[in-house]
Amino acid sequence: MTNSLSKQEEIRYARHLNIPNFGKQGQLKLKNASVLIVGCGGLGSASAIYLTAAGVGHIGLVDSDIVELSNLQRQIMHGMSTMAQPKVISARKRLNDINPNVQVDIFNERLKAENSSAIIGDFQIVVDATDNFETRYLINSVCVEKKIPFIYGAIFQFSGQMSVFDSENGPCFQCVFSQIPTEEISNANKGIGVIGALPGVIGALQAVATIKLIAGVGESKIDRLLLFDGLEMIFREISTKKNLSCPICSN
Repeated sequence: MTNSLSKQEEIRYARHLNIPNFGKQGQLKLKNASVLIVGCGGLGSASAIYLTAAGVGHIGLVDSDIVELSNLQRQIMHGMSTMAQPKVISARKRLNDINPNVQVDIFNERLKAENSSAIIGDFQIVVDATDNFETRYLINSVCVEKKIPFIYGAIFQFSGQMSVFDSENGPCFQCVFSQIPTEEISNANKGIGVIGALPGVIGALQAVATIKLIAGVGESKIDRLLLFDGLEMIFREISTKKNLSCPICSN
């Protein structure tokens, strides 16, 4: 825990320090915070870059894939210079270049039931930047158990959605998405099309939601699911409620 900013940090975060009701107090909260980002693809690229630039002191990255040419249309943490490298290594290089003051820990493995508790338990907030249902439900279960909020994001073609799930103060992910997809549906959603800039929109919103949650400012997206239609350029919002019979978070 640190209670001071260096002179270099004061210069780097000057635009944060000038925000009323955020300022130095908010920046110190970011500096002392830890955020785990599960997935180093499109959503993870945008959220990780902005959280690192913002000065979140400890970032964790989980991914087991390598950088491929087809990733570069949307996954802006990676480039031609890191082709065929593990995504977490490519991502750490990019984040270290953006802000060397941030500690970046990497987990070059898939999040599974066997390792999820140990990995997630070391962090204050989890950002869901995954692309499959199985991992999302796993993240939710561990976060409910450990009373950790997680920032949900999902994308499809020109559409995306984002919310904050915190079972201590509202519904968990399974309260809202109670119907676990079948294997057939899950397989059908692998390799779906997505416009390259869309994960940047949703990932940036995830970063904003994370920063607000850490700093304790503004209204969170707990109890609210934000929907974005990129074709119509419309944001919509629906209210969500805790399911008192939820098998994951109900008493």
